[in-house]
Amino acid sequence: MTAVGVTSGERRRQRAMVTPEGLELRLELASVGQRLGALIIDLMIIGGVTLAAIIGLLLIAAAAGQSAGELVLVVFLLGMFALRNGYFLAYEMSAKAATPGKRLLGLRVAARDGGRLRFDAVFTRNALRELELFLPMSLMLSGPFNGGGGVSGWIYLLGLIWCAVFVFLPVFNADRLRAGDLVAGTWVLRAPRQKLLRDMADDGELHRSAFDFTPAQLDVYGVKELQVLEQVLRSGDRPTVRAVADRISAKIGYDRGQFADSEFLRAYYHGVRERLESRLLMGRRRKDKFDAV
Repeated sequence: MTAVGVTSGERRRQRAMVTPEGLELRLELASVGQRLGALIIDLMIIGGVTLAAIIGLLLIAAAAGQSAGELVLVVFLLGMFALRNGYFLAYEMSAKAATPGKRLLGLRVAARDGGRLRFDAVFTRNALRELELFLPMSLMLSGPFNGGGGVSGWIYLLGLIWCAVFVFLPVFNADRLRAGDLVAGTWVLRAPRQKLLRDMADDGELHRSAFDFTPAQLDVYGVKELQVLEQVLRSGDRPTVRAVADRISAKIGYDRGQFADSEFLRAYYHGVRERLESRLLMGRRRKDKFDAV
């Protein structure tokens, strides 16, 4: 059986990660577009807070007189530095390991070694963002051509090249990592909300009494094939369901009679799942059909 409903781009972004407990997880990396979209949302939020802070500080400066203008400017610059760094640090160290922008797009930060996301890793990846993005952006937005000399123009050009190198770095590596991820040992994963798998198993229970599978028939496939079968059932594509039902019934030598293809597959899914779970309780995990029973 082959995976259904997965694009070639999604397959290229899939990775296997083994947790410290020895569990193998299939993960999907965030695309460059998804990461850029999340960053834009976060920058818009930071920009909104910045605008509100500017208005507030201007009102304070107007009330205090010109003597407080420089002090207000210093407070503003320090506050903005703390905001743009503390924003990412605080949210990515939370339980969801994601900023509001990442949450909206179903993304989260994770450690590449499968361990717990540590403070030093989150601090490092966000400290490097200051060098990758904010510092050169501040330099370019500070009036690069003031004075009419060539030096400012060259500084502007170098800042632009600096930004471009770091912005396009994720495009040129397979794991879509920016410099901060490379140094900190992190990556950004897709973590979309999914329905619990138990509802599909319970649905198969409604039809199971009409089918009588032998242990040998249930032992034909393993966990990998069960996951693919689940994708087939969730896709609801009738030609695919019919083709898979024909293939499985021929493989296990089962005459499904007048039963609908989806009913047969749901009942078989439930039977195989229950069989694998019972064997797992005894410490035996069958990862695929090639794994010995």
